[in-house]
Amino acid sequence: MASEQADDSTSSANMFSGTDSIPAKIVTQFHQALKSGDKELARSLLADNVLIFEGGGVERSAEEYAHHHMLADMKYLAAVNSTMLEHHVQITGNSAISISRSKTSGTYKGKDVDYEGMETMVLAKHANGWKIVHIHWSN
Repeated sequence: MASEQADDSTSSANMFSGTDSIPAKIVTQFHQALKSGDKELARSLLADNVLIFEGGGVERSAEEYAHHHMLADMKYLAAVNSTMLEHHVQITGNSAISISRSKTSGTYKGKDVDYEGMETMVLAKHANGWKIVHIHWSN
């Protein structure tokens, strides 16, 4: 989960691809919605049957995520800083895959946080636009 792009030498052209695409913009909107606490926007970007893997757990729908872990993610992301280190988005027909690495640091609940995380998102193009159908977060 990242909110800004790195400005150092690691952000060369080969570290970012497909980031001007609509699916990439959906992923960015989702990150921004979580960071800003916009539950309604974050929920609207998820397919109803989204499958989310994080920390060994599974959430099997947008409603399950919205009523459980989403609020914790929002509180956490509001307290820390995340920088996108690498982001690639590839579209094939009505599917897109977003893979990224980010650096997260700060303090949360009195504990220092400093790690690199990985994210994979799969998006599908529906009649009402692109929706996130799968997320896998790890660090």
